[in-house]
Formats: sequence, C-alpha cells, structure tokens
Amino acid sequence: MSITEITSTGASVLDVIEGALGRADYSAPGIRIYNQDCLLAMKKLPKGLVDLTVTSPPYNIGKEYERKLDLETYLTWCETWICEIYRLSSGRGAFWLNLGYVEKPGIARAIPIPYLLWERVPFLLMQEIVWHYGAGVASRLSFSPRNEKFLWYVKDESDYVFNLDDVRDRAVKYPNQKKNGKLKCNPLGKNPTDVWLFPKVTSGTDRSSPERTEHPAQFPVAVIERIIKACSKPGDIVMDPFMGSGTTALVAVQLGRPVVGFELNAAYVDITARRLESLFHEQRIQSSQPQLFEGIDCNQLELG
Repeated sequence: MSITEITSTGASVLDVIEGALGRADYSAPGIRIYNQDCLLAMKKLPKGLVDLTVTSPPYNIGKEYERKLDLETYLTWCETWICEIYRLSSGRGAFWLNLGYVEKPGIARAIPIPYLLWERVPFLLMQEIVWHYGAGVASRLSFSPRNEKFLWYVKDESDYVFNLDDVRDRAVKYPNQKKNGKLKCNPLGKNPTDVWLFPKVTSGTDRSSPERTEHPAQFPVAVIERIIKACSKPGDIVMDPFMGSGTTALVAVQLGRPVVGFELNAAYVDITARRLESLFHEQRIQSSQPQLFEGIDCNQLELG
C-alpha cells in the first residue's frame, strides 16, 4: 500500500512511521525522534512519505561519534542510506546533504566527500551551496579553510519546491533604486545567492554561541532555517537521519513542519529533547503573556 493510500484512511504520516517503528524515544506533537540506526529504520518505512530530508552524517574522520571505516566502505555505506532516502522521498521531495572533506592519499589532501559520491546518488543535483562560516582552523602551508558544502538534490527536476520569497535577503544597498520608473530590486529583498555567510556555532569560554549544546558538530539554526523555508511548505514532512543535536527538528517544528529523526547516540537524543522542551516552555510563556492583562482597564490602574 502506498503512503497516499494509507493517509487517505485518516492516518497521519507520523502515525504511519510510529506504526512501523513503534513508540518514538522522544515524541511531541509533530515530532518523532528515534534512538535507532537510520538505515535499519528507514528500510521498515513505506516509500514516498518524506518531503524534505536535511542531514549531515559522520564525515569518517575519527570523531567521537563515529567508527572510522576505510574510504570505499564508507562511500558504499553513504550510497546505501542515500538510496533509502530517495525511496522515502515524495515525488517533489528534496534532499540537502552536508559532508566535509577527507584525505585521499596521492590524490587529494582534502577533497569534499560529495565529490566522491557524484555517480552514487540517484537524485538530480540542483546546486552546490557554499557555506562560508568565518572563523575556523588556521593553516600555514595552505589557505585556511573557511567553508563547507551543502548539496541540494531533488527527485524531479520539473516538480520541486523553491520558495525564494521566503528566504530573500533584505539587506539591499539601494532598495529604492529605479530604472524606467520601476524598482530595480524586488521589494522583498534580493536572492541570497549560492554562497551563504553564517557564523559557526562556536564553543569555549567567553566565545560560546548562545545556541551551543554539548554536541561537538552543531549546525547554526540560521542555515537550517533557510533550507527548510526554501524547500518545503508548512505541513510537509521533514526528516533528518543523523539528528545530532536536533537543529533540524527544532527549526522544522517552529516553521510548522512535522519532523522525524534518527540518532544512534542516546545522549544526543537527550540533547534534542532538552532543546525542544525548552522551546515549548518558551512558547507557553509567550502565549500566556497577553492573558496577564486581559480584561483589565489600563486607564484605571494606579501607578506607584
């Protein structure tokens, strides 16, 4: 049975996911997070249920959250779970992939991992986005690295979501400049281009970003927000197979997109849960604020 046939019975996509995988390790309205191997979990799900996947898997460089593999084994593993994402993607589905650099002895000191996956990905590559993050590692024998790549893939090049107006850059130098009596610039702002300038989530005494968690490789909210706004609609299902610190889930739920995520490390699931609960707590406080003065005639208040 297809996902369309299942949901036509009144079941939500998240109901379908929970029916296939069981109770989520963290669950809230519009959110299901599983402490499971994403590849094993995705194989249990029916095709076509995800509208947007945003993820950044381990880079295979020996970080604390990964088991380093030989390069060919790692690339084959990537190909396997990417093909599962393709199967799970809806007809107009999109896939955003971030991967770092790896050394290939005799060929490259630091080659972007996606370049080694070009012919293994079934999606159509729409565009490579360069994320310029400002501060980073210094180098004396080469230029200091200051960017990572995001690859934007779609399943159907003639039917995909791209909400440019939702992500336009409002920092226009001459917003009122005209030509032949017409504004030269869109009043909503300019296209932000394929080079994105967002600072890293930093750590350390007196320099830690406000959104910093214990996760060692955390994405800034601003990067994920632009992706989700541009390439999905409210109500679309967002997935992150390598949830990490939960930034994708945090942004998706704020933007009205149901989200499902997978994460092998239980400690990182706890980080995600804490971030989401903190968000919900703030939302409850904000929603209760207008009620404090409801029904009170402010003109009759005595000010001391």
